[in-house]
Amino acid sequence: MIRVLVADDQAAARTGLRLLLDGEPDIEVIGEAADGHDVVALTERRRPDVVFTDLRMPRMDGLTAISRVCALTPAPSVIALTTFDTDEYLFGALQAGAVGFVLKDSEPALFVDAVRAAHRGQGLIDPQVTRRVVRRFAQTSPRPATPELAELTPREVDVLLSLARGLSNAEIAEELFISAGTVKIHIAKVLAKLGVSTRVQAVIYAHRHGLVTWD
Repeated sequence: MIRVLVADDQAAARTGLRLLLDGEPDIEVIGEAADGHDVVALTERRRPDVVFTDLRMPRMDGLTAISRVCALTPAPSVIALTTFDTDEYLFGALQAGAVGFVLKDSEPALFVDAVRAAHRGQGLIDPQVTRRVVRRFAQTSPRPATPELAELTPREVDVLLSLARGLSNAEIAEELFISAGTVKIHIAKVLAKLGVSTRVQAVIYAHRHGLVTWD
């Protein structure tokens, strides 16, 4: 069972997230926090596997709370939740230690996927902002092709290129005429062969090694 702490200064938002996550057979919401101070205190006391926290909260802002939570031993995986997709929040959350970033207007399934990915240590960035993440972290000259790329099958290359374009699993499945389950298998193999742990790192890898470039 994945034990989750949800944090938001709005009670309705916390209730909605709790109802969504508690409806999954492998997820249990073990606590709620209304401000950043409580996020840290409850994390220390309840030791959740995943913390799902808003970034705009009273007493202690979400970014500070994320930094303090990630400094704990053992540290939970943290997913940042916000209405705003500005660089300040996006990169601030990632630099503070969050492994995932989800916008509040995302599809419900993405919240569940984010929790499961965080629990696996893989992380998930909302497809709406993946492009910006790659632009920011791939600001280096392309590097030569590596032996790892040569290990990819033609279909795995197709999947990697689709990831690099910011497509979701469902969009990749539709474009490549394969099932969503097959997409997940291919992504897992791509991550393993490239030696990275998240899909975002795989996308950055593709850009840094010249497989794709932004227009």
